[in-house]
Amino acid sequence: MICCHKQTGAPKLQLISDFNLDTLAHCLANDLSMPQVLASCAPFGQVLPALLQPNDSQTADFAVVWTSPEGVIRSFAESLDYKPIKEDLLLSEVREFAEYLRKAQKRFCGMFVASWTIPHFRRGNGILTLKQQGTRKLLLEMNLQLANELADCGSIYLLDAQRWVEAVGRNSYSPKLWYMARNPFHPDLCRHAARELKAAIAAVRGDSRKLVVLDLDNTLWSGVVGDVGWQNVRLGGHDYLGEAFLDFQKALEALHNRRILLAIASKNDESTALEAISSHPEMVLRIEDFAAWRINWNDKAANIAEILAELKLGMKSAIFLDDNPVERARVREALPEVYVPEWPDDKALLSSQVMQLSCFDSAYSTVEDASRTAMYAAERERARSRKPVCSVEDWLLSANTEVTVEELCDANTDSVLQRFNKTNQMNLSTRRFTDQELQVWLQRSNRKLWAFRVKDRFGDSGLTGILSLEMESQGARIVDFVLSCRIIGRKVENAMLAFAVEYCMAAELKELYADFIPTARNTPCLSFWISSGFSHNRTDDRFSWSLTEPYPFPKSIKIYRPKTDGRPSRQGFRAESRIPTEAAPI
Repeated sequence: MICCHKQTGAPKLQLISDFNLDTLAHCLANDLSMPQVLASCAPFGQVLPALLQPNDSQTADFAVVWTSPEGVIRSFAESLDYKPIKEDLLLSEVREFAEYLRKAQKRFCGMFVASWTIPHFRRGNGILTLKQQGTRKLLLEMNLQLANELADCGSIYLLDAQRWVEAVGRNSYSPKLWYMARNPFHPDLCRHAARELKAAIAAVRGDSRKLVVLDLDNTLWSGVVGDVGWQNVRLGGHDYLGEAFLDFQKALEALHNRRILLAIASKNDESTALEAISSHPEMVLRIEDFAAWRINWNDKAANIAEILAELKLGMKSAIFLDDNPVERARVREALPEVYVPEWPDDKALLSSQVMQLSCFDSAYSTVEDASRTAMYAAERERARSRKPVCSVEDWLLSANTEVTVEELCDANTDSVLQRFNKTNQMNLSTRRFTDQELQVWLQRSNRKLWAFRVKDRFGDSGLTGILSLEMESQGARIVDFVLSCRIIGRKVENAMLAFAVEYCMAAELKELYADFIPTARNTPCLSFWISSGFSHNRTDDRFSWSLTEPYPFPKSIKIYRPKTDGRPSRQGFRAESRIPTEAAPI
């Protein structure tokens, strides 16, 4: 099985098809957007051998399976010749094809399967094409059957290839190219497919954008609110321009419903701008929809950097939308990792422009995502409440933080996978997992994994941490130490170490250690470990703790340990307590 986290260079992509995909490989190689990939083509026309070949060291990280429906489903090929077919037999062939995909998925971090399409010039049965045994009806049923068969395959993603066809239009299929190169598609369609595939790979790798930072004047509404007043900005109403901005806000609201954070960076008077947001009757977005804002006359790049620091997000998490090309250029220059797309001068295109952005694609969605903006609002309240408290320790004590420890189970697996695949800053080894890979890793009896949920008097932060151990003859290694960046600095990381030390002491081990694996983004993790109290070998960044004494437990945190059946117990323990023996010896 291939593990994505072991790959240090560009991911390898294997293209599997019953037609020639050299053009797609060329488009992938020449597309400058990230991530860069190394694409190779399996011999076309040999779909099943390519799917079922045994593992070897050259196996790709990802696979693309793009087939013509008549090439892999015999009954559909017969229907194109207007031969009578049995629909039950056709759907059974689809199920058989899906089973081959299931068998192949263990070889890859992810598989992308293009849905089946047919060219526009195949009129099929004419006005009967959506009737019984009609060509289009059969194709719809096949794609729906394939989607249902692959729905529970966590590492297989069915891509909507019909969108690629629609994007290019009548020229998407090229009969001439088919006869000349055994490739039925126009190069423009292959270029579009390459961009979609790279967006899909970024989503699976956890590289999706998480935050939209917005300007206000002539971006969220038409007009300069400080000049005309909120009553006179153009938004909604019987006005084509006002309706365009209203639909743009609705598109942003849809992103917000997809768990994408919104923030404001605007050169404006704060009270004036906030009054407009609160008072204008046509505003779709209200102040509670924004996780953070900087409304002042300072440099927008500096404001965006402050917003990201406040939300504890990296530069690569953000996208900046502004109607002013000078502001866009400034942010691109100062913050090159922030994505700043060109923005249309024609305001009628605003909503369609934001709806077609692929940078927000995500392979996971969890309960924690649904309340993310509320979590950041609660974090703002925490920040405000720090001011009257004389020290950070006193403030932490007043926060009434509770940590619940859970073993991996069906109810939390999706959240654990998302935390693994999206957390970069507080991440010891930056391992990435599919569901199947994680289950295989945990099959060894000397390995343990726990998830940590955090809440305090300000709100519930959800599942925010992961700790895994691998027991050895005399000691144990912390393999994964993962914590959401929004929790950093609240002593949860210290509580996780205290939990690990107590568990290992109960198992009568002698030493606990962790090896820090550096990446471009996990410097905050190294900073924590240096300050953790563990001994530090600077040569190889190994941190160790002698299990002759307990690790000091944070006084500001109350922790609830798991029962033997994996469900949390409401029996807290402190530093002087012991992890129960049923959870320890290996």
